[in-house]
Amino acid sequence: MSATNQFELDLLNLLFTNTLIANIGDATGLPATATAGSTQLTLSTGTLTDTDTLLTATEVAYTGYARQTQARSSGGWTVATGQASNAALIQFGNMTAGGPVTATFVSLGLISTGNIMRLWAALNASLVINNGVNPQYAIGAMVWTLD
Repeated sequence: MSATNQFELDLLNLLFTNTLIANIGDATGLPATATAGSTQLTLSTGTLTDTDTLLTATEVAYTGYARQTQARSSGGWTVATGQASNAALIQFGNMTAGGPVTATFVSLGLISTGNIMRLWAALNASLVINNGVNPQYAIGAMVWTLD
């Protein structure tokens, strides 16, 4: 079973920019939330799978690390051609003590749902974080797709 490209785009828009999906159930569809809120991003040191449910699953821990938030809007995310990418710089915090820590995955949840993980992805390459390293994603570098 597969979803159409348009439905995948609609789901990405609902999740990342709080845009309603029309014509599901009735003409009003799946509505956007009254308050858009934000997405929450974490880095992980272990392998994430579809059975993981919490953002805390193997979440990195170092002095200076902080989960990152992006607004569920066009200011936080750009959704086009079947993918969502960050519209602003994402920085997880400069390691000031400890290390090294190796990040292997990134995960995403919504602040409104607490620690519930919604999406996850392997990093293109493992990232070794040492003192003075601030893991970051330049604008457009974090890309989410639905398969």
